[in-house]
Amino acid sequence: MAKTAYEKGMKTRRKVLGDEWVDRAERSKTAFNAEFQELITRYAWDEVWNRKGLDHRTRRMLVITTMVALGRWEEYTLHVRAALQSKDLPEDDIKELLLQATIYCGIPAANHAFKEARAVMAELAAPGKKKK
Repeated sequence: MAKTAYEKGMKTRRKVLGDEWVDRAERSKTAFNAEFQELITRYAWDEVWNRKGLDHRTRRMLVITTMVALGRWEEYTLHVRAALQSKDLPEDDIKELLLQATIYCGIPAANHAFKEARAVMAELAAPGKKKK
């Protein structure tokens, strides 16, 4: 039996963001936001993230830099944390992304992005410290 777009999207979502994050999002589903969660799982996590044109690592880099450009710091830290935890991107790669973003997104955005990334890195380095 073929997997549905939702099932394929959920698999990708878990791979990219981690089970802990996805489980928390699933527990927070309500009648009000369930259709939205299902939509983004099918559309973003399957139809876009699973396209053949770019691999997941490249898509992750694009998401991180796009979130810097838009100033979407919660989503930015989510993806930085997930990239570091999954080992898709080491700290040096994130630094390179942020240096690139400095030129194209501006110094204030990059300054804040470095601050947020350092906080995530410190959090991950401190065993037993609660993660967001």
